[in-house]
Amino acid sequence: MKSFMKGAVLLTMAGLMVKILSAVYRVPFQNLVGDQGFYIYQQVYPFIAIFGVWTSYGFAVAVSKLMADHEVQHHRSILRIAFGFIAMVSAVVFAWLFFGADQLARWMGDSQLSALLRVGAFAVLLMPPLAVLKGYFQSRNDMAPVAYAQVSEQAIRIAVILLGTWIVVTSGFSLYVAGQTAMFGAVAGEVAAVVLLVIYFRKRLFAADEASNLQKWPVIKQIMAVSLSVSMSSLILLFFQLVDSFTVFRLLADSGLDRLSAMEQKGIYDRGQPLVQFGILTATSLTLAIVPLVAHMSKKRGGRSAQLYAQLAFRISFLFAFASAVGLTVVMPYVNETLFQTREESVALIVFNWQIVWMSLLLIMTAMLHGLGKVRVPALLLTAGVLIKIAGNLLLVPVWGVTGAAAAGNAGLALIVFSLLYYFKKVWPIRFAAGRYYGWLVLAAVAMSITVIGWELLADWVLFDRFPSRIAALLVTMTAIPLGAAVFLAIIAKSRIITEKEWYIIPLGRKMAGLQLTINRKKKR
Repeated sequence: MKSFMKGAVLLTMAGLMVKILSAVYRVPFQNLVGDQGFYIYQQVYPFIAIFGVWTSYGFAVAVSKLMADHEVQHHRSILRIAFGFIAMVSAVVFAWLFFGADQLARWMGDSQLSALLRVGAFAVLLMPPLAVLKGYFQSRNDMAPVAYAQVSEQAIRIAVILLGTWIVVTSGFSLYVAGQTAMFGAVAGEVAAVVLLVIYFRKRLFAADEASNLQKWPVIKQIMAVSLSVSMSSLILLFFQLVDSFTVFRLLADSGLDRLSAMEQKGIYDRGQPLVQFGILTATSLTLAIVPLVAHMSKKRGGRSAQLYAQLAFRISFLFAFASAVGLTVVMPYVNETLFQTREESVALIVFNWQIVWMSLLLIMTAMLHGLGKVRVPALLLTAGVLIKIAGNLLLVPVWGVTGAAAAGNAGLALIVFSLLYYFKKVWPIRFAAGRYYGWLVLAAVAMSITVIGWELLADWVLFDRFPSRIAALLVTMTAIPLGAAVFLAIIAKSRIITEKEWYIIPLGRKMAGLQLTINRKKKR
């Protein structure tokens, strides 16, 4: 158990580091290429990312689960079948992206995107060894190679993207060449990860019985079912981005905007992606750290412990997601200018930012349902959410522009979350939180908003005549965020809607428990 927990913690930390890096690099990249360059990259990124998440995350988990469920003499057969299947799928996807690049680019409304699709297609060919090797190491509870490979892949990918883009832009090449360079970053990162995993694999190569003769179809069927159910909730934002790639630019151009303005509007809209990724980090860490406990505890007699963990995961996730969404709402113009140079479409980004709440709850609930073995209904609901997103874009983008696309995303995610809540009550009728919990959250959010807005008004008067606009926005952002967080957390601590014992269960929750004890001790005195 000690070895398992050590490996789980290492993999959790690596996963969070990858998520943080994934959100962070988009800011300097956008600053290098501008909104049009950001549009170019974001149009093609979902094609590669969707297949990457499914294979390197979902497929790897499926392989590790099959190997854990079978005797050791079957392991080599499982690896062989899994590699053959994913290699065949990768070849099909590569052919679709490489040879169908011109048609896909035309469907997106920008024929120059075809070169980016062709470069990105080569990343798909590296997925089979990456997914199978990760699955192999995870099945042996040897998490270190997986963790190192994840971080190395992301670090090299980002280094190639930022350095390569800087060279391309400063050399005077087009933004589409910069986009091709960014796509090449994905290929370079995966090459590094595969090389690293192969080195570890050769050191740990196991002996197995070659006589094993598993049937291929049952193994493939189980791999498909597990990999899709595990990765579906992580894929939902990428599917929404894919919908945006095919609809937003074309609809903006068809509604009367010139092509360059439509590209820039789509690029500004895509600024919301890293903000949402930051906002759902708490839910991601809880999914990795707490939710497996729900699956473990639910198998024991008398599900009280599992119920407590489920309630806590929901309450903590909603608390931080709600705080992030409210906080970003009141500071968005300053954050927008600080990170991305201008305040354009801050209203659209405010609407976009509320996806943090829906995504956080979606991640927590789908993970808990998966722990309970309930995967079919959540998968159907996620599919319905994508259909709502498509319909919403078609209806709202011609009327409201990119704000309409952000609203459509919220509508699709809200449908999934409310449907999941209804389904969850049938599968496991527990009450996630009392009315008092929501009341204190609203009070804390109102107090935070009043404090931050008051500070922003004062700072505008003091700073913006004395500093360049972006520097002043940076100073406001760097002071308003900790001020708002302090007010919010102080009220939450005083309310004790999360007890000290519960804070201790949460990763990095000890400091909050200490603050809560201090505030309430003073209150008693």
